Amino acid sequence: MANTDRAAVAGLAQRTIAAWCRHDADAFADLFVPDGTMILPGVYCSGREEIRAYMTAAFDGPLRGSQVTGQPLQLKFLCGDVALLLTEGGIVGPGDIEVKGDLAIRGSWIAVRDEAEWRLAAYQNSPRS
Repeated sequence: MANTDRAAVAGLAQRTIAAWCRHDADAFADLFVPDGTMILPGVYCSGREEIRAYMTAAFDGPLRGSQVTGQPLQLKFLCGDVALLLTEGGIVGPGDIEVKGDLAIRGSWIAVRDEAEWRLAAYQNSPRS
């Protein structure tokens, strides 16, 4: 796979971190294809608009003031236009400088080439412990 594709898929994690840093639910949701899915503990969002609505409410509520961090663990291309990215990271609470306890996660990202850009078809995370 071309290095530009590898960088673009790995960059989805950094773009997610940047959107979260700004608490920008629109930028966060726009990383997904229109019918993308997001699964978090206790949460299932189907479609970009559900993801946008969930993140808007979360950034205004329980995730207010939080940040997120993550590092790639593995990246593999399943075929030319589909990639699997595994990451480890978590949520950094307001006033904290690192991920604490049950906020540490591992994530699975399914990325697809959507025209000329890589986007998320599915994202799921679970507690690291």
